[in-house]
Amino acid sequence: MTQILSPVSSLRGIVSLPADKSISHRSAMLSALSDGTCRIHNYPQSADPQSTLNVLRGLGVSMHRDDDDVLVIEGVGIDGLRPPDAPLDCGNSGTTMRLMSGILAGQPFGSVLTGDDSLQQRPMKRVADPMKAMGGRVILVEGHAPIRLRPSRDGLSAIKYRLPMASAQVKSCVLLAGLYADGRTTVVEPTRCRDHTERMLGLETHEVGGVREIYVDGGHRIDPRTWTVPGDFSGAAFFMVAATITPDSAIRFKNVGLNPSRTALIDVLIDMGADIRVENERAEGSEPIGDVRVTSAPLEGVEIGGRVIPNLIDEIPVLAVAAACAEGQTVIRDAEELRVKETDRLHAITENLRAMGAQIEERPDGLVIDGNGPNLLGTTVDSFDDHRIAMAMGVAACVAHGETQIQGAETARVSFPGFWDELDRVTTPR
Repeated sequence: MTQILSPVSSLRGIVSLPADKSISHRSAMLSALSDGTCRIHNYPQSADPQSTLNVLRGLGVSMHRDDDDVLVIEGVGIDGLRPPDAPLDCGNSGTTMRLMSGILAGQPFGSVLTGDDSLQQRPMKRVADPMKAMGGRVILVEGHAPIRLRPSRDGLSAIKYRLPMASAQVKSCVLLAGLYADGRTTVVEPTRCRDHTERMLGLETHEVGGVREIYVDGGHRIDPRTWTVPGDFSGAAFFMVAATITPDSAIRFKNVGLNPSRTALIDVLIDMGADIRVENERAEGSEPIGDVRVTSAPLEGVEIGGRVIPNLIDEIPVLAVAAACAEGQTVIRDAEELRVKETDRLHAITENLRAMGAQIEERPDGLVIDGNGPNLLGTTVDSFDDHRIAMAMGVAACVAHGETQIQGAETARVSFPGFWDELDRVTTPR
């Protein structure tokens, strides 16, 4: 599908967001492993969270939508999963594959996790290594999926594992495997990354000198509960940038997730000069949520890197669009993880923004962007089969001079079904 967009005069209104993907995946998995019936409000229809449900069904977990469209999952307990009849298809979802590998490494039966062509190119040794250190039997194909898991000969053993990179997926994989290990598993986190798993499991944590440790005891039981999934901050990011760089804009989000391990984009945009206000902050279960207002404002370039990057990693493609529309130079470093996402996002954003007239240099671990205000040129760009690249180009099209055609735009449905309709709803044509 090719999405054709013309420049807009403003964005105004309340943006309707999809449910948070990260929390959705985890709420489904933990509900399946709980000791009873769980209910999940606002579970999304987007492709990745649905892949998690399909994998859980393949493991014998029953679920249904009730009359209020609440997802009801019948928990089987941590020892109640059943052997699958076929390989478990994770679709395009790296979160599904990496987190489920931790759960399945501790099972008394074998299983295979597979996915689409894109997912089978993403690195999986990062989860296989700690599983093997715990005694798991994990077989990869040259470091990639399919992931074949065999029953451990002597069961999993607790380990103390220091994360070699800031990865919430690797951390979560080890913590979920720790449910099946003999003893207390410790994950050492030198650089803080998304903390949904430990929050939702209610795990003990300890931090000294910026280094954080998370603990999980083997046999940790999960009580049945009701979850409410907040609006997806990563989905809101595209509209935050669009409203900031498009003159005469004013938009609002309600009930968006504001987990501090996810919201670095707000701080970076404010440092650049954005007008963003957080209101009505409150807690919803284990997660902070609130409302956010964004008003258009001129931006200036910044330098970002180091510890902020893991909490900003999904938003860097759209942040690069903001940087191209700012005044002055923006330098993004320490973001080499973007090269092993659904596509090489550093290369994809460079190719597309350069085609739109931006001054951008691709570096091994980041980007250098010389902004010159919102002076992009409409042209034909490509999604590279990556939902975040497609949506970032939709944001760029809002301020580009002339028509922009985005090839492969349908990939936005992976995380934000209806993104193009929502963008159209809150924008006013020039």
